[in-house]
Amino acid sequence: MVGIVASDLSIDFPLYHAESRSLKKAMLSVAKSRLSKDRRQRLVVQALRDVSFTLRPGDRLGLIGANGAGKTTLLRALAGIYEPVKGALSMRGRSTALLDPSQGLNMDLTGRENIRLFGLYKKLSRTEVEELEKDVVEFSELEQFIDIPVRTYSSGMTVRLGFGLATAVHPEILIMDEWILAGDASFMDKARHRLETIVRGADILVLSSHSASVIKEWCNRVIWLDQGRIMADGTPDDVLKAYLPVDEWEKIDGIG
Repeated sequence: MVGIVASDLSIDFPLYHAESRSLKKAMLSVAKSRLSKDRRQRLVVQALRDVSFTLRPGDRLGLIGANGAGKTTLLRALAGIYEPVKGALSMRGRSTALLDPSQGLNMDLTGRENIRLFGLYKKLSRTEVEELEKDVVEFSELEQFIDIPVRTYSSGMTVRLGFGLATAVHPEILIMDEWILAGDASFMDKARHRLETIVRGADILVLSSHSASVIKEWCNRVIWLDQGRIMADGTPDDVLKAYLPVDEWEKIDGIG
């Protein structure tokens, strides 16, 4: 069965230039409570500490917290980018991490080559790769540019290609950083519809966002992170009410 189990998940980031006086002073002023030493006696920042939760089909988990609270670190751990230094993480099911619409693109390859490479990585059949190629080219509106290197694309074109690829294969577990919409105004409606479709189709959603209204609309559970630790874990109403200033909560509470 599709699911995620995190048990006492902890992640550290080594400070490789920790002996620098200016860096040490800066770090001590903003993150004294999160500094520690690892087994090799290197100075590290404790990005996550003892994070535990279980997600089952139907769960829509929202992550909230200030910048640096550990939200993106947790998403990257779920995506397999970071490994825990302590604890365990178990995931069952096909997952897609939508952390950056342009992630995973090889800038020296053409748009078409990137699409085919993505299909091979996802272990799609030749027919499925052809269908993927047709879908992404049509969605990204890059027909005239699909056979030239991505490094020649504008930033908007790159985002269109990456977004189209990242949302082309519907996952069982969707991991998403912010409510990502790409492109100009005329393109955003297409992007929003495509994104909402895969969110609704996923068995499990893990979404980090600074938008309380997005969290309230799309999530049925919220974890509030602060300095790498869980401060609260519960329903969107309960956690957002505790997290937000009173006036902001009253505005959100009036939605729906």
